[in-house]
Amino acid sequence: MADIATDTLPTLALQTLPDGKGILTRRATLAPATADPEARTVEVVWSTGAPVRRRDMTGQYIERLSLAPEAVDLSRLEGASVLDAHRQTAVRDVLGSVRSASVDGKRGTALIQFSARPEVEPVWQDVLAGILRHVSVGYSVEDWAETTENGARVLTAVRWTPHEISLVPTPADPGAHIRMETEMTDTTTTPALPEAPKTETRAEANAEIRSIARVAGLDQSWIDGQIDADADPDTARRAAFDALATRSAPAIRTEQVRVEMGQSHDDPALRARQMSEALYARINPRHEISEPARRYAYSTPVDMAKELLTLRGESTMALSPASLVTRALHTTSDFPIILGDTVGRVLRDAYQAAPSGIRRLGRQTTARDFRAVNKIMLGEAPLLEKLNEHGEIKAGTMAEAREAYKVETWARKIGITRQVLVNDDLGAFADLARRMGQAAAETEARILVTLLEAGGGNGPTLSDGKTLFHADHGNKAGTGAAISDATLSAARLALRTQKGIEDRTIRVTPRNLLVPPALETTAEKWLASIAPATAADVNPFSGSLSLVVEPRLSNATRWYVTADPGEIDGLEFAYLSGAEGPQVESRSGWDVDGVEIRVILDFGAGFIDHRGWFMNAGA
Repeated sequence: MADIATDTLPTLALQTLPDGKGILTRRATLAPATADPEARTVEVVWSTGAPVRRRDMTGQYIERLSLAPEAVDLSRLEGASVLDAHRQTAVRDVLGSVRSASVDGKRGTALIQFSARPEVEPVWQDVLAGILRHVSVGYSVEDWAETTENGARVLTAVRWTPHEISLVPTPADPGAHIRMETEMTDTTTTPALPEAPKTETRAEANAEIRSIARVAGLDQSWIDGQIDADADPDTARRAAFDALATRSAPAIRTEQVRVEMGQSHDDPALRARQMSEALYARINPRHEISEPARRYAYSTPVDMAKELLTLRGESTMALSPASLVTRALHTTSDFPIILGDTVGRVLRDAYQAAPSGIRRLGRQTTARDFRAVNKIMLGEAPLLEKLNEHGEIKAGTMAEAREAYKVETWARKIGITRQVLVNDDLGAFADLARRMGQAAAETEARILVTLLEAGGGNGPTLSDGKTLFHADHGNKAGTGAAISDATLSAARLALRTQKGIEDRTIRVTPRNLLVPPALETTAEKWLASIAPATAADVNPFSGSLSLVVEPRLSNATRWYVTADPGEIDGLEFAYLSGAEGPQVESRSGWDVDGVEIRVILDFGAGFIDHRGWFMNAGA
C-alpha cells in the first residue's frame, strides 16, 4: 500500500516590509486553479513515476513507471474514460473522458472533462471545492527492466500503455492529483504596528504593548508576559514579530493511520480461489478476472506449485518442474483444490450450455435428503354455495393425491496427469472438464427420457396403478397418427377438457410440442407462421405451441403435447439441497499420477400428475 498523500494546506504568512512599516499577507484559494466550470474540465497529474511497493510470486519488489516520451504509448489514453475508482462494470462508473494527455519525462498530465449527467454533478462539485483531488491511472505493461537497488528488486516499466484515469480516495502515486496550483494575492497594510515614542511612562508603554498585540492578533497571555517582564515597546514589537513568524511557519504534516481488518492475501483458501480463477481466465478469455487474482494471470501450474511450497516453508531450490508439481500434490492440500475448482468452473459452463429439450418441460426443485420425495396434489377448491336465510356457511373439503420419487447419486472419477500440469497443457485440461460437464447434462437428460418412455412408451406407473399415458387418464390418442390439424386439435382438446381430482374440468392450456429429431421438420411446418391467401389456409397452431426437440427420444414417430410446468404439476426433477448441478471434489491421485477429480450429481425425477401431458404414438 502506498503512503497516503496529503496536500499541505495554504497558510497565512506575515513579514515586515523593507521599510518596517507594513505586514505582507499571502492568501491561497483551495479550488483548483486549472478548473473551467463552464467547460467542466480540469488538469490532472496522473503519474510522477513514484516508486510503489508490490508483490509477485517471487516476493516483494519496487515498481516504477518510466515517463520518458518514448516509453509511454498515449494512443489509448487520449479519449479514454475517467472512471470512479477504476470500476468499469457499468456505464454509471464513467465520470468523464480524457481530452488530451502528455508526458515530459518527469510527470504525466492530462486535461479531463466531466460528464453533465445528474449523478456526476456531486463529484464535479467536490472537485471544484478541492475535496476530491487524488487520481490514479490504469495501465498495462508490455516490457519491464529489472534492476537491484540497495538489495531490493526494482521493476521499471520501460514500455507501457495507460488505459484510463480514475478519481480515487488514496492513490498509489502520492503525486497523482488534480492540479491545485494556488493563486496568491499580496496585500499591504500600513502602518502595520504603531511606532514607539522616544520617551514614555510605564503606563504608556503598557498601552503601546496592548496596541501591538491588538494589531498582531496576539492574546492576553502574551500581553501579560510582556508587561510582567517590563518590556519596552521596541522589545514587545520584536517579540510580536517572532510570535507571528512562529504562527505563520509551514504547518507540520501529520497523517492519521487507519487500520482495516480484511481478508489476508496469505489465507490459503483465498489464495486458492485467486489461483483457480486465474487458471480459469486463461481457459476462458471472456472471463473478467478480478483484481486480487490478476497477480496470477500469467502463472502456470508449475509457478503456482512453487509459490504454494514456498509459503509453506518448503525449499524449492534446484527442483525441476516435475518435482515441484509432485511435491505440491503430496505436501499441500491447496494444489488439488485449485485444480478441482478450475475444473468445476469449466465443467459448470459446459453443463449449463449443453442442450436438453425435455429438461425445459419439467419443474426444478430441491430435496432435503435421499429419502422419498412425497408430493401431495390438492384437488379443486370447493364451489361457493348460496347462503340460506339463516346465513350459515358450510365447510368444504379438498381431495388430494400423492406421488413420490427420490434423489439418487450419480458419479464418475477422472484424472489429470502430472504431465498435463508440467506441460501447462490447459487445452487438454479444459477439454476434459468440458466433456465432464456435457456428460453431467447428458446424464440428467437420459434419466428424464428413460422416465418418460418407461412402461413400453406409456410412462411410469402412478399411484392409481395406471401408467402415465392411459385411456382412463384421457391423455393418450386412441390410434397413433402423424402430426396434422386433426391430431393436434384432438391433443389440445384432450388437455383443455382434463378433469381434476374431484372430476371437475380444469382447462389445461397446451404450450409445447415435444418431438424426436425425425419429426422436427414436420412439426416446424405445422407450427410455421404463414400469411394465408384464404381463411381455409390459416394455421390455427401458429404461435400457440412452442417446438421442443429431444434427440434422446428412442421412438421416431411418437410425439407429445404438454402444458407449461409452471401452470400444472407434471414432470418434476430435484437436486439435493445445497448441491444443485454437478459437484466437483479433488485430491492427490493414487490411481493416477496427478490429481483425481470426482464429479458427483445428486439428482432424481418423477411425474407428479398426468393431466399436463398428452401422447400420440404417431404413424
